[in-house]
Amino acid sequence: MDVNGTVAEGFEPVREAFAANFTRLGERGAAVAVYRDGHRVVDLWAGTRDIDGTAPWEPGTAQIVRSATKGVAAAALLLLHQRGELDLDAPVGTYWPEFKAAGKDRTRVWHLLAHRAGVPVLDRPLTPAEAADPDLGAAAVAAQAPVWEPGTDHGYHAQTYSWLTGELLRRVTGRPVGEWVAEEIAGPAGADLWLGLPEAERARAGRVGRAETPETAGGLKIRPKRAVADAYADPDSLTRRAFAAITPLPDENDPGYRAAALPASNGIATADGLARIYAALIGEVDGGTRLFTPDTIELARTERSAGPDRVLVTGTRFGLGYMLHGAASPLLSPGSFGHPGRGGALAFADPESGIAFGYVTNGFRTSVTADPRAQALVRAVRAALA
Repeated sequence: MDVNGTVAEGFEPVREAFAANFTRLGERGAAVAVYRDGHRVVDLWAGTRDIDGTAPWEPGTAQIVRSATKGVAAAALLLLHQRGELDLDAPVGTYWPEFKAAGKDRTRVWHLLAHRAGVPVLDRPLTPAEAADPDLGAAAVAAQAPVWEPGTDHGYHAQTYSWLTGELLRRVTGRPVGEWVAEEIAGPAGADLWLGLPEAERARAGRVGRAETPETAGGLKIRPKRAVADAYADPDSLTRRAFAAITPLPDENDPGYRAAALPASNGIATADGLARIYAALIGEVDGGTRLFTPDTIELARTERSAGPDRVLVTGTRFGLGYMLHGAASPLLSPGSFGHPGRGGALAFADPESGIAFGYVTNGFRTSVTADPRAQALVRAVRAALA
């Protein structure tokens, strides 16, 4: 496999790990980017742009990153708080009165970000076409009764996070979430990331699909635990229902789906775009924009939810919108914050080392959090810093 791109001196382990993902873990097409102190030190890509094609991955090839989009949505709400426009401790109904329905009147804004709102499911799932309509999605989640008392426990809001965050932002700013992210986050950071892919950028986005999961990798078993697999197989479990809040599952290669703005699941980005946004969250990028103040960084990564996750059936840790370093989603260090995308993508920042990381792939596996390919790259970054 020919690996293209560059690595700064000392980051050669990342190139080695990236190449090994193709030979040992069945990678089809992927890219990884790493920034340190606002400057790019890793920029690698290889394979095909489409999982079912032969055209090569090129500089600027983008892919759908699934739940890695959640970290960008979180950044949007935290920036509104940083600007004094959103009170994280206020009831959601302060900004969105309809959300008070069905016993949700005491749900706080921070509950949405920390997956404590109690509405990871919809009693009537939305079709892909309905899900793409922000008005229908917002109305559905506002009417939904919580499955636990908001604020008392946590469970991953896999799909409903789209309407929870997107509608709250729209109520506060009067602007659609995709437009706001483009103008206030991606644009200032100089990042190739879209929440609602413009027609002019369609040609840059590769086709994604399922990639077979090897039984082992160098003796390490990478199949999910039985309890997790059973939860996904049970149609009545919170796990299955949370991911099935959009039914049937959308065609992620459909231009109409890609043009929608679903902050939980359908952002499209380059690896460099993801890494660049996280670099801008924690510092200046190439001497330019910085997005978060030090206080907002601490808000983002201060633990708000921890322990058994009612949806993911494993122990998870969340700050405000971000997964935190832990067994379910190992990042670079205990101070890291970020978000994986189900079955592949990963993006995070580590303020202490100044590292920002982005990885995208066109081949999705069954994992939700710790994908072996992304984890191999994280370990390589850690080795480069040792």
